[in-house]
Formats: sequence, C-alpha cells, structure tokens
Amino acid sequence: MRLKETGMTRQEMIDTCKKYMNEQFDRYPFIAERGEGMYLIDENGEKYLDFIGGIAVCADGHCPSEVVEAIKEQSETLIHASNYFYTIPQIQLAKLICESIGMEKIQFQNSGAEANEAMIKLARKYGVDNFGPERYNIVTAYSSFHGRTLATLTATGQPDSAIQKGYAPFMPGFKYAEFNNVQSFRDACDENTIAIMVEPIQGEGGVYPATKEFLQGLRDLCDEKGMLLLYDEVQSGWGRSGDLMAYITYDVKPDCVSMAKALGGGMPIAAMCTSEKLMNTFGPGAHGTTFGGNPVAAAAAIAEIHTMIDKKLPENAKKVGEYFRAELAKMPHVKEVRGLGQLNGVEFDSDIAAAVKHESADRHFLLTVVKPNVIRMVPPLIASEADCDQAVKILTESIKAVCGE
Repeated sequence: MRLKETGMTRQEMIDTCKKYMNEQFDRYPFIAERGEGMYLIDENGEKYLDFIGGIAVCADGHCPSEVVEAIKEQSETLIHASNYFYTIPQIQLAKLICESIGMEKIQFQNSGAEANEAMIKLARKYGVDNFGPERYNIVTAYSSFHGRTLATLTATGQPDSAIQKGYAPFMPGFKYAEFNNVQSFRDACDENTIAIMVEPIQGEGGVYPATKEFLQGLRDLCDEKGMLLLYDEVQSGWGRSGDLMAYITYDVKPDCVSMAKALGGGMPIAAMCTSEKLMNTFGPGAHGTTFGGNPVAAAAAIAEIHTMIDKKLPENAKKVGEYFRAELAKMPHVKEVRGLGQLNGVEFDSDIAAAVKHESADRHFLLTVVKPNVIRMVPPLIASEADCDQAVKILTESIKAVCGE
C-alpha cells in the first residue's frame, strides 16, 4: 500500500501508529513503503541503502521475484488448512531443508523465539523421559539472545538487563556461562544438565563469533556427559555465515538447530531440525502449532532456498563480508571489527553508536545498534563490494560528523 492511497501525511500516519500501537523499537522517521534489492524506499521515493535487511531476513534482497511469484501462485491455490492436513509446499520444504543441511527431521514454527522454545521443550522432555524428572537443566551463554517468550527470555544470558526487567520469577533450570570459554561451561554443568544451548555467532550480544575450538569443546563435553548440543541459528543460519548454516562453516554439528529469519525470504516461518531419534521425543500432542509451515510461507521458503543456492549467496556473503570488515577497520574511532560472513559488528572507542545510526540515516544508510558503542550490519547477501564501499563512505562521514571532525 502507498501512503498517497490512504489520504494521510507521513506525520499523520506516524501519529496513528503511536496512538494505537505499543511501540517497542526506535523507528526511523519515514514510511518504509517499498523495497527493491539492496534498498528500502520511503513514501517520497527516496532510496536508503539497507544494511539491516529486515534484521537479517532479506537474504536475497527486498522483494526477490522468485519469492514474490511463489507467494502469488500459492496464495491463489491454498493459503491455510492447518496441520491436520498434508500440504505439498510444507512437505517439499521439509525434504529440501533436511537434505540441504544434513538433518533428519524437522518441525515448523513461525518465529525464532518459537523455534527456540520448541528446542528447549524437546531437550527438557528428552532429559526427563530418558534420565528422570530432575534432568532438565540447560546452560546458555552470557550476552546471548534467544527470544522474548518466558522460556527463551530466561535462556537469554543477560541478567538484570532491560529486556528481562520486571518478568521475574523466571523459569527454573537455566544457568549461564562465559561465551568462548569451554571450562566455564564445564563448571556450570552438573548431573542434572541435559543440554548446552549457544548461538554460533552472538548477534544481539554485540556480534561475537564463536571460535572453532569453543564449539568443538562443547561438542566433546556434551558427548562426554551424555548431553545435547543445541544451536540457535535464527540469525546466523541460511547463508549469513558463508554457508547454508554456521555449523557447516565451523564443521561442528549440533544435536538440534533452530532457524528462522532468512528462511522465508521475508515471510514469517521458522523451524527446528534434529535427528529422527531425538525428534521422536515429541509424540502426538507433545508440541504443535496452528500456522507453522503454512502453505504460503513454505512456498516462499522453497523459492528462497533454491534462489540462495542457485545464486551462490552464501559464497558471496563470505567473500564480500571479508572485504567489508577489512574496509570497516580503516574507519576512524573504530576499536574492533567483528563478524563472520555478512554478520558484522563495529565497536567504537566511545558510546557513539546511536548518534552514528541517526547521522547515517540522514545520509540514506540504514543499520542497527546493539550496544551503546556497537553497531550491527546484516545486509542482504546479494551485497556487492561496491555496496560495501558506499556503506563505508557514509559511515566514515557520519562518524566524523558525530565526533565534530
């Protein structure tokens, strides 16, 4: 829908939003009306180079033709039937995902938090069913982010943070350990620990990639103690790391993995993948969803995955991401550049991230802030070196403007 079709001005639309909606985000002060490739376009036709990408969602850019056509075709045939019925897109997608990433079984959800919630439930039920009612503890990492449901919020290792404030008492059974420190995780585990759950690349926590040694150490620890290794790949999965999944990049396979964001090409769909043996823990009625893997979202996801593979988007993310981080490191007031593939973080030498964000927006470049001194950039995986050069140019100008240089 275009703003002119509503008969309202930009400010009137924003005021209507504020009147009726519970605002949780620091929104940019324009209407995101259209999207094309690397760009968001506002109501006046102004283009913004988008390195938010729907928060790591739009892997093939905005409105890729293959996904658009898949949505159109499926929506004219069947939009929803529920999971009481076999639907062709869902079944085809299940096969495509499992065969593409080397997993055996899948269960669909609608969001990353739902997928993580399902993964947590599966691990706890596996522990109780196989080892007794006390074995349900899960160890996660400090600075992690796993979602905003009560269970995933408890799993999020940010005690006393704003996102956890006011929701106590939290669910029992969670402990936190230091990311990239195997001994810290070993110390946090006890005889009632059934699983370790980590992000291969911490996104919301400041963009911290795991080391290969850390993930291998967790794999060995879980094998030694008879525990499950769970990966939250909601943000790092589907091309973002430079492979279809980050565990392929690291060559350290989990027992169970969650996914969402880039999976649907912009449509809301998520999933949890695991082995047949582990998935059998969920018998009939143990877990379910009304909308998970609905035909339209599934059709979009099929188109997105085929396009991602055909266009070699993970390979492009790896190549261009390495180039981008090397260029970012040359900017002024940069303390550290972190990332993998096209999940990039820049830590400044002072708390200027929010100011840089707004200054960059004035220059038609979009990014997110994850800490007072850290910005995150997760562009569509189609981003070229020229796109990255433009991003660095605008960022450099914005940093100098903020710092009065």
